[in-house]
Amino acid sequence: MLLTRKSVNSGLLFDLAKLDEEISILSKKSEEENFWLDRKTALEIISRLNHLRDIVETYRHLSNSIKDLDELLAFEDDSLLKQIDSNLESLKFEAKEFELNILFTGEFDSLNAIIEIHPGAGGTEAQDWASMLYRMYVLYAETHRFKMSLLSFEPGEEAGLKSVTLQIEGKNAYGLLKGEKGVHRLVRISPFDANKRRHTSFASVNVIPEFKDDSIDIVINEADLKIDTYRSGGAGGQNVNKVESAVRITHLPTGTVVSCQIERSQLLNKETAMKMLKNKLYLLELESRQSKLDSIVGEKKNIEWGSQIRSYVFCPYTLVKDNRTSYEVSDVQAVMNGDIDGFIYAYLQMEAENNRQK
Repeated sequence: MLLTRKSVNSGLLFDLAKLDEEISILSKKSEEENFWLDRKTALEIISRLNHLRDIVETYRHLSNSIKDLDELLAFEDDSLLKQIDSNLESLKFEAKEFELNILFTGEFDSLNAIIEIHPGAGGTEAQDWASMLYRMYVLYAETHRFKMSLLSFEPGEEAGLKSVTLQIEGKNAYGLLKGEKGVHRLVRISPFDANKRRHTSFASVNVIPEFKDDSIDIVINEADLKIDTYRSGGAGGQNVNKVESAVRITHLPTGTVVSCQIERSQLLNKETAMKMLKNKLYLLELESRQSKLDSIVGEKKNIEWGSQIRSYVFCPYTLVKDNRTSYEVSDVQAVMNGDIDGFIYAYLQMEAENNRQK
């Protein structure tokens, strides 16, 4: 019963009485005569209300289920063991789902995610490390049955990549991946060094929520854009390296750069790139309006020593450690094969605890 009790006790991360109070306030708002005059706000309130009700009802259901299970155990009847085991397995699954649900506290957690990966200084070493991270997130997405689209890919000169942009679609994709934003550090014996010396490489990962079109109120002046076309450099597609279908857009006032090469048509690539640009500019706008969204855009850091959020050590020992949560594992290969759930959940738990203390 320890695992189940621990999961249910995640309810301590929130104030149940406070949630009941918020549900009461939102319910009264939803019953107001002019509630649906502002449809967008009304839908946001209804969505929040349903989310809170689901959390509270699930918590109480799990608490009652534990009490029922305790009563069955009190009988000490071997004939009930099969039923107890069945109830326990079901309860564990429900408790885990509940724990994940309460950990998604951010305003944009339910949205899809866009991941950008860029190598730090170091040429081939860093570019190869960036490609290893790209593979890690692809395998993570596949394991969780998320839909993944490669929006842009710029290969390295000798190996690896210079930049890559992925779109990850799935339930709470941004909520799960937002904690991956930051600098990732690698320590290994370099496969590119004839003397087999140990090298340290860095790469940055940026994670952006993919906003819904109707939620973005951004007007872009065409005169502020520098649009370049180039030949696609990634794998796949008959037109790769044959026609300049890929598009790179630079927003001159902010220096924001986006690129797309997923489509065979230059026009469609431009359309997708414009959507990405709007997402980035919308984040900048939100950051300027609300300091609470600093965590969305993230602190700007150089891709270098001392700024990393996580270290991956292949030699002289094997260890992956997150500097923010202190969560660590020694199975480096499993992590590089996409098994990063432990790091993700540790970050979400830390974030939920920090929010509770505010």
